[in-house]
Amino acid sequence: MTTKLYSKSVAANMVVANMIGTGIFTSIGFQVMPDAIPDPFSIMMIWLIGGIFSLCGALAYAEVATTLRESGGEYTFLSKIYHPVLGLASGWVSLIVGFSAAIASLALASGEYLGPITDQMAPGMPVGFMTKAIGVSLIILVTLIQLKGVESGGGFQNIMTYVKLGFIVVLVLSPLLLLPSSSSSGVSFAPSEISSSTILGMPFAGSLVWVLFAYSGWNASAYIAGNMIDPKKNLPFSLLVGTGVVTCIYLALTAVFMYTCSFDEMRGVVDVGNIVVNKVFSPNTALVFGALFALALVAGINAMFIAGPRVTQKMGLDYPLLYKLGQQSENGAPVNAILLQTVLSSIMVVFSDFKSIIEYIGITLTIFSVLTVSGVFVLRSKGMANENTIKTWGYPITPLIFIAVSIWMIFYFAQNDPMKIVWSALTILPAFLIHKFGKKS
Repeated sequence: MTTKLYSKSVAANMVVANMIGTGIFTSIGFQVMPDAIPDPFSIMMIWLIGGIFSLCGALAYAEVATTLRESGGEYTFLSKIYHPVLGLASGWVSLIVGFSAAIASLALASGEYLGPITDQMAPGMPVGFMTKAIGVSLIILVTLIQLKGVESGGGFQNIMTYVKLGFIVVLVLSPLLLLPSSSSSGVSFAPSEISSSTILGMPFAGSLVWVLFAYSGWNASAYIAGNMIDPKKNLPFSLLVGTGVVTCIYLALTAVFMYTCSFDEMRGVVDVGNIVVNKVFSPNTALVFGALFALALVAGINAMFIAGPRVTQKMGLDYPLLYKLGQQSENGAPVNAILLQTVLSSIMVVFSDFKSIIEYIGITLTIFSVLTVSGVFVLRSKGMANENTIKTWGYPITPLIFIAVSIWMIFYFAQNDPMKIVWSALTILPAFLIHKFGKKS
């Protein structure tokens, strides 16, 4: 059976689609809280830091992925760099947190953005019911597309990513062109007297969890390195170009959000984008934009359904206890892994809330990203580079920047909200039991 491979464009679009999801469209409402970052310049800086952080991580991941050259992401990387139990722990976390929980957050946000439309179509429904119903429906729709195989899922990914990017261009330009200056927020992006203290403060580190979640996905194409055409050339391209493009988009969107809306209007709001379009366009046009917001998030759901099941499938191939997850259809779809992710994501949509999911995701995933980036030092010390290896630009400074920023954020939660660290640890624990009782084949 001929193995279907993903092209350079699909890999780059995976990175863009994975990154541009709930984070940028939802997190600013929590960043402008009085106890977070009440300063426009500092908000722009945290998004710039997030972009630099992600680029540093992408540079390191490119070296790790081209050295080991297998699909499976952190599951494969940590198994080979450190020990199989760490790889299994990261794969388990990817299944539960990195993909299922992230898909749930995207689905919930899609439901929020479609809220004005569903309120008109089904008035009087219980608060939150339609949001969750739409979220589960979108997950099922993407599942059906992915079950058709690599070509179907990859083609859908390209189309949805281009729709998303076109929509974002309109969203960035329309307030600047159509909103009267008298109706803008009057925000100043220049440094203020509180900028330096805000950037150096611990709440800034806490807000990083939202920014880093928005940037999560910069490593998406590394999960399919073994299923990619010419990974030595195309993997670094997808990681670096995708991350660079998204950083520019995020800075532009953040500026437009603050230009259009006051902090009071955005504070604690998930669907900030709806506020923007309602201020710029007529009510009916704003409803159309709400639907486009939801479509933009569906692109992220699809991208995660491409990457996530490949990690789970790899676990199934390595552990007899999970062997059914390793099965693949003739069209290249890891069917059981996709279905498992569908079930887990849907359960989280029904029983979780958006804010808790985001903070839980950010902390737990950062732990394994730090271990993977640190793996660059281990691989070099073992002399494992080969003809496929792409060396990390700026080594050792760039991986050290990534590690330092990650530890700063984790320290904030360890000090201010230690239960989130506890929940992250409890999530990892089952992996050690699976490793003990389902020894690697």
